[in-house]
Amino acid sequence: MLPWTRASRTPRARRTLAALLLAVAAVATPTATAAAATPTPTAATPTSRGWNDYSCKPSAAHPRPVVLVHGTFGNSIDNWLVLAPYLVNRGYCVYSLDYGQLPGVPVFNGLGPVDESAGQLASFVDKVLAATGAAEADLVGHSQGGMMPNYYLKFLGGAAKVNALIGLAPDNHGTTLLGLTKLLPYFPGAEDLLNANTPGLADQVAGSPFLTKLNSVPDTVPGVHYTVIATRYDEVVTPYRTQFLDGPDVHNVLLQDLCPVDLSEHVAIGTVDRIAYHEVANALDPAHATPTTCASVIG
Repeated sequence: MLPWTRASRTPRARRTLAALLLAVAAVATPTATAAAATPTPTAATPTSRGWNDYSCKPSAAHPRPVVLVHGTFGNSIDNWLVLAPYLVNRGYCVYSLDYGQLPGVPVFNGLGPVDESAGQLASFVDKVLAATGAAEADLVGHSQGGMMPNYYLKFLGGAAKVNALIGLAPDNHGTTLLGLTKLLPYFPGAEDLLNANTPGLADQVAGSPFLTKLNSVPDTVPGVHYTVIATRYDEVVTPYRTQFLDGPDVHNVLLQDLCPVDLSEHVAIGTVDRIAYHEVANALDPAHATPTTCASVIG
């Protein structure tokens, strides 16, 4: 999800929410001029450098492919310009998908219904497993991309095909957006606008029907190893502790417990933070894990 402005006063919060709704309307109904000015990606458009290589075969050291799942408004490239090469350089076969596309909205993904996005993830994992010959994959997701796979694991049979789910600032139990969602009643029609134009956003609001279903069963499923990496400075998934999972095979990590001076917020933890990435590498290969500290940024 996008970084939201921290709001300390209700009037400012209302202005922020109003700006959000205008942005939602603009995304959902792009003008002809804007659509013409934005090139539509084609098969010839470069998509990634060093990953999404379907000739890659997992090694004995790293026997499972890694599937990267972007966040809301992200895509398979922009979200992973740092983490994907970081993992490729460590010998992993790395893949990323686009999901949750809306008709006529290029580049910005993760806006469709989250349960349908989970179905897209299921198909993509099958494709990766078929190409690599691996029996299971590891999933690493940012924001919605760390939460949405849990629907795949719980309701779409994904647990049989996934070894580990690693979430970077995942909104596992929804978000209050620092209380901004409580202001929806002050804007008649606002909730309908969110649901109609960007269901992927509406699904992530704490208490939504989607999240009610997702959390109607235990947080985890047997056989999958879970890691959640959160930052206390998260301004999007709030309160940040709602990101953590409960279960017998869960490792919940607060970034500032590893490096107190790390000030990464919601976007940075998923897109550029090498301390968080070192912890991702540890979760992918726990047998060779090394301590994650402030010095891990050098690795």
